[in-house]
This record gives sequence, structure tokens and C-alpha cells, in this order.
Amino acid sequence: MTDFDAIDYFTDKAVTADPYPYWDHMRQRCPVQREAHHDVVMITGFDEVMSVYHDTATWSSCNAVSGAAAFPVPLEGDDVTELIEQHRDELPFAGELPTMDPPQHTAHRGLLLRLITPKRLNENEAFMWHQADRQIDELGERGTLELITEFAQPFTALVIADLLGVPDDDRAAFRAEMVGNKLEQRFTSPHDMARDPLAYLHHRFVGYVEDRRREPRDDVLTGLATATFPDGTLPEVHEVVRIAANLFAAGQETTVRMLSSALRIIAEQPEIQERLRDDRRLIPNFLEETLRFETPLKGPFRLSRVPTAVGGVDLPAGTSAALLVGAANRDPRRFECPNEFRVDRPNARQHLAFGHGVHTCAGAPLARSEGRVALERILDRMHDIRISDAEHGPAGDRRFSYLRTYMIRGLTQLHLEYTPAA
Repeated sequence: MTDFDAIDYFTDKAVTADPYPYWDHMRQRCPVQREAHHDVVMITGFDEVMSVYHDTATWSSCNAVSGAAAFPVPLEGDDVTELIEQHRDELPFAGELPTMDPPQHTAHRGLLLRLITPKRLNENEAFMWHQADRQIDELGERGTLELITEFAQPFTALVIADLLGVPDDDRAAFRAEMVGNKLEQRFTSPHDMARDPLAYLHHRFVGYVEDRRREPRDDVLTGLATATFPDGTLPEVHEVVRIAANLFAAGQETTVRMLSSALRIIAEQPEIQERLRDDRRLIPNFLEETLRFETPLKGPFRLSRVPTAVGGVDLPAGTSAALLVGAANRDPRRFECPNEFRVDRPNARQHLAFGHGVHTCAGAPLARSEGRVALERILDRMHDIRISDAEHGPAGDRRFSYLRTYMIRGLTQLHLEYTPAA
């Protein structure tokens, strides 16, 4: 019997590869309980995670990606709001949208929504169809691919480059920078997290924004550079850049993991593959169930400003809580037989993979479109999709490797074989 209480959730390799037994144990014992190694409260229940997401007055997002590490100063007293504001800029990811609280978050999210308009998303979807075909064309007739580096990463990187108006001449460089497991290097353990995990994108967008403000053109980058906050004020250059870089990196990474999970399911379960081929109307719900079943973001953190209670458990001010949405998405109180994958699950879209409340992912419509278009074209052009036995072992004894990070749930590689469509 596994001694789950002795496991360091944030560094244990076995839990990284398969967190579900650990999450089930924690939820069954109590959906709100403290992890022993990093003084983090683990919240594994659906309703409990929802209650924290929607209580922004009590819970700050300042530690959204760094909650397993100690706060820069001791958090003492019954109201640590002032300490949070004094030291939040010292935390990793400071100034990025996921770590902001209202009203700052409201203004910056409003800026992002002014960039990702329905019109722009529709234009971007036309590019998606073209790019999906280009990625498949690159494979030729060989009938094999490593899905993540040969399709998912370049596809999603170039889709977001198109959405943000990155010039054609620069897209090859963006593709090169975004292909590879670079995000894994930034979230491997609570103690070695990069100070500025998106710095590799910032310098590129600074140049774009400054250039378009000097010489506006009739292009998307000019819209990005000249977009104003809802109150009409023009953001500082670094504020625009951070929003663009965050959309680029975070949106690309989670969509890649969604696609790899979806294709693994399709390749391992021929009956599901055939159902999707026969009825493409099932694809949207299939993707929602994929997001529920294999949630790309294991869960962000929150920090309590004042004493509170979650799920009947009293928590003091200064509590760092992990909102384990991957666990919440398999809560049997919300999802019947949660460890079963059901293509037609009626409430699959209730999952929390895109967050909830004010921090609901603004890029969710983009991710859903990317997933739908990618699967449509893959199913059109690849028949009899299957896992490579040579790379991953035979059925019943598969070998898969997962990202060594406590933030992201995803395969590092997925080798597939298929018959090219005639």
C-alpha cells in the first residue's frame, strides 16, 4: 500500500507521471487538507475549488504559479493584504495576467479581450485550416510522426503568431523558439523556478509594439500596440508585451497537451476513433471530455488574505492553497464514473480546465477552435491512427514519459503510426 502522506507531491517522479491515485486519496480523506512538505493546502474537490475561484476578496492570485515556494516574508496576522501588495512583485510571474487581482486584473483582461475579438478569431480560424494542412504536408508519405514536435507545437505556435499579427518573416523564429519542452524547465520544482519564465518572448514583442506606436500600419500588431484599457488610457509598452507573451506561451503550451492527450485516446481506442470519423459532430464534446479527463493545467495556487473556511475546514490568513483542477475534474460528486472516458458525457463541459470566475482563460475559444480544426484535418488525412509499439511498447505495456513539472500535465512525446489518406 502506498504511503501517500510520505510523498512530496511537488517533486515525486511517480506522482508526476500519474497523479490520479494521489489525488483520489487526498479527496477521499478530505477534499481540503494540508500537504506536509511545503505547507500547502491541497484542494481536490470540485465544489471546494469553485468556492475559492469565486472568492477573490479572500483569495489572492499573486502566487498562482509559485504557491509551493515560501512567500518572501513571513505572513503573520489576521489580514496579510498589505504584505501581499508590498511583496507581490518579488514573486515569479509577477505582472503577468494569471497573478493579478482585481481591479488590475479586470483592466488587463479587458485589454486582452479587445485584442481577441470574435472577428479576429474568425479570421484566425481560416489560418488554422491552412496551417493544419501545411503541418501534415511536411510529414510526406512516411506514415509516422512524433505528434508534439512535428504537429502540435508548430501548429499552435504559428496559429498564435497569426492571431497576434507576427510578421511572416519572423514566424520561423517563433516556431523555433516555441518547439521543445521549454516550459518544463521553468516549473520543475518549487525551489528553482525561473524568475521571469516568459522573458524569451518579451524582447520580441517590445520591438513590435514600439515600432507600431512610432509608425502605425493597417495590421494586427498596430491594433495590439494601440489598444487601450477600458477606461481609455494607453498601457505602458511592458503591459502590452506581457499580455501578448502570456497568451503566446501559456496558450500554446496547454493546447499542445490537450492535442497530445486527444490523439493518444484516439490512437489507443479504435472504437472512439471510428465514432469520431463517422460523426464529426462528436469532436467538440470529445475535446471537452479530454480536457476533463486529462486536464493540461494540474492546478494554480491562491493565497488567503484573511482567515476563511473552505469545505468546512478553517484556514488562517496566509494559507497557500493548490487548486487541483485535475483532481476536481474527476470528483465523483460532479462527474459520474469520473475515471471512465465517455465521448458523449453530457456534462463534460462543466470541467475546470480553463479555470472559472474572473480568471477563466480568455483564450479558451481559441484552444477549442485549434483542437477542433486539428482533429478534423488529422482524421481526414490520416487513417488507422495507432500508437507506435516500437517507441512506446506493446498494448498493455505502454511506456510514456510526462513533463517533470507540478504545474502542467502532459506527455513529452507521442509517436504515432498511420496510413496516409489517398
